[in-house]
Formats: sequence, C-alpha cells, structure tokens
Amino acid sequence: MGKTLAEKIFESHLVDKPAPDTYVLKLDAVFCHEITTPIAINDLLERGMDEVFDASKIKAVIDHVTPAKDGKSAEQGKILREWARRHDVKDFFDIGRNGVCHAIFPEKGFARPGFTIIMGDSHTCTHGAFGAFSAGVGTTDLEVGILKGVCAFKKPETIKINVTGALKKGTYPKDLILALIQKLTVNGATDRVIEFHGPVIRAMSMEGRLTLCNMAVEAGATSGVCQPDETTVDFLWPFIGPDGDASYASKEAALEDYKKWRSDEDARFEKTIDFDCSSLEPLTTVNYKPDEVKTVREMEGVKIDQVYIGSCTNGRLEDLREAANIIKGKKISPFIRGVVSPATPKIYTEALKEGLIEIFMEAGFCVTNPTCGACLGMSNGVLAPGESCASTTNRNFYGRMGKGGMVHLMSPASAAKAALAGCITAL
Repeated sequence: MGKTLAEKIFESHLVDKPAPDTYVLKLDAVFCHEITTPIAINDLLERGMDEVFDASKIKAVIDHVTPAKDGKSAEQGKILREWARRHDVKDFFDIGRNGVCHAIFPEKGFARPGFTIIMGDSHTCTHGAFGAFSAGVGTTDLEVGILKGVCAFKKPETIKINVTGALKKGTYPKDLILALIQKLTVNGATDRVIEFHGPVIRAMSMEGRLTLCNMAVEAGATSGVCQPDETTVDFLWPFIGPDGDASYASKEAALEDYKKWRSDEDARFEKTIDFDCSSLEPLTTVNYKPDEVKTVREMEGVKIDQVYIGSCTNGRLEDLREAANIIKGKKISPFIRGVVSPATPKIYTEALKEGLIEIFMEAGFCVTNPTCGACLGMSNGVLAPGESCASTTNRNFYGRMGKGGMVHLMSPASAAKAALAGCITAL
C-alpha cells in the first residue's frame, strides 16, 4: 500500500521507536522566537546543558514584541540574542532585520519539501505548505530539539481535503480555510495532518497555500501540508538553484526530486473530504471560536472599532495588494482605527516601491513595523474591553487581541471594505 506525505517523512527521518506509537524523528530545522524559546534556554542553562545540536539548523527571530515594549519583553529579547551569539547562530534576525517568524522563515528558503521542523509556536504548521512536516511543540520538546536535533511524535493519521471548482472573484484562500474549519470544527483534525489537494490548490500561489496551512491548527491539526509542485519549485528556486545552494541544476530536476514527497495514489487516508468552493462567499468569524463562521453578507452592518491587516496569515505582499486595491483613493471611516503591519522587511520594502504603503497612509491607516504584537494582544494594536476588530489574523479566542475584545477573522479584502465602512460589509 502507498504512503501519505507524512508517512514518507516519518519513515525517512526515523531515529528510534521507543514505543509502538512513538516515533523519534531527526530534525532538519528548529525555529525559535523570543516568547517561547527563552524558557527553554534558561532551563537548559540551569541543567548545565547550554548546547545546540547544529547552529546551522537553528533559525531565530525576535518578532512577537518588537521593538521591546517593557522590561520583560526586553529581557526575553536579550536572552535569545545572547544565546544566538553564544552559539554562533548565523540565521538570527534581530530588530531591524526581523519579520514575523512564519513569514520570514519561508521567505528565506528555510522550509523545504520533506523537511521536519519544530518551533514553540502553534502556527508552525504554516511551513507544511512546502510539503514539510512542521509542528508546534511544548518547551520540553523544544529543549530536546535544540540540544539533540530530534523530536518524538505519535504518528498522525492524515485527512485529505480535495478542493474542486474555482474561487469566485472577491473570495480568497482565507475564506476557503475558514469554510474548511467550519466544516471540520475546531477539534475535527486533532492530532491529524491535513493534506490539501485538488485543482484549486494547484492553481493557488505559495502565499495562498501558506494561509491555508497556517490555520490548519485552528481545526486541531498538527500540520497542514500541500504537495510540492512547480509553484513550490519556483518559490524556492533562488535558494535551491545555481544562485542558492546549487542543490539542483534545473527546475525540472528539482521538481522530479520533490515528487518523492507527494502522497502516493494508493495512500490510505483516515478520511477524504471533497469540497466544491464554487459557491463560496467571503466569510468572517463570529463569537470566540474559529469554526463559528458566517458570510460577510450575513454580518452586514456589525460595528467594529479597529481593522488590522497583517500577521503570519495575511501580512504578505499579495495580501497587501488585495487590501490596497480596495482602499486606493478612499478614506477609512473616522470612527475606526486602521493598522497595517507588513510581515517582513522585504514585504515592507516591496510595498513601498509599489506605492501600497502610501495608499494605506493616505487612507488613514497606521503602518507599523513587522510584528506579531497585535495578533496575540501584546502590542501595536491591542483592543480595549468591549471593542471589536476586523482582522486578517488567525485566532479569535476570548481575549486574544486584548482582554474583553472581539476579533472577527476575515480576508484582507473584507477587512479593507470594513475599514472604509466602519462596519463589516459585503459592499
């Protein structure tokens, strides 16, 4: 019988199997940021085990609160910074060079087909868009990963989602993943891998695929994955071709090699879900769970206090273009605050060159540096109790963007329309 993508990665990376359902895998990369990694660093120091398994495979960034907003966040940054210097971690992105982790790491070519990746962050599943097994882990697993370059997993079952039809004009990958989370529920893919298949996925940009995989965890999934194809190779070519590490002489050679990381035709899936997206409308969340979803049309007129465009879900150039296209030449409602945070310095620079930043600022948006701050209610856009935000982020749990605040998740286009109207609107 054939194997799924995850099964192939588990088989090729297996180091040990200490119990029938426990697989110890060799890691290709350990990603780190300043919120969760300092806890692991300090614990390793206390144990006299301040070592790293391979500095070239560790990638670190200060991104959640940047620049530091207070003494505590400054201390977290200091711990990560000094640790990176102590162990000669070359791929450390400090303030001024930093970006949102799940945007800057793909942008740098650190996620590849067939890779195993861990990070102390639930949205590490994002990197599965490249055909990798990428998972968020707790502090203990992160420590072991840093120290030994391995991580233990239970072998996950895989849910195959086959997306057919075509996304209508004005409907985006964010709307698609919200619809799929609604269908699966927040627990429907717990401890599973979600494989995205079908003509809609094959036609989707890498940015769109990253959006899908980023929110797989909102249905409980360990990882979301896409099959590596020509789009994957095109995105990675600067890093894997002659101008990069010269892994491949041609794109055709890269594609042929990456095919080994696709699920086999006769692979066994726990279940297969067919989803025709042809009639899908723009969607938004309601209440405090990402599977509580309504159409934007049904939410027409619901008041908001803030619009946020950014994050590891929708802070990429493609997202900014979509929003700016709607905002251009207009002013946002005087009754709301608009915040835009390009996800990386490169995205910010490209948005400047294209005139997108000017469009947002002329419309009345505050454009901030790349940061995760608002998404988890730490800085650069925190809500007050009773306030609501139309947001392109990925999570809407109670208090996520600020104690007592409400977050309505939606696409950049829907968020831009809400900014102009001062309320959720389909117009």
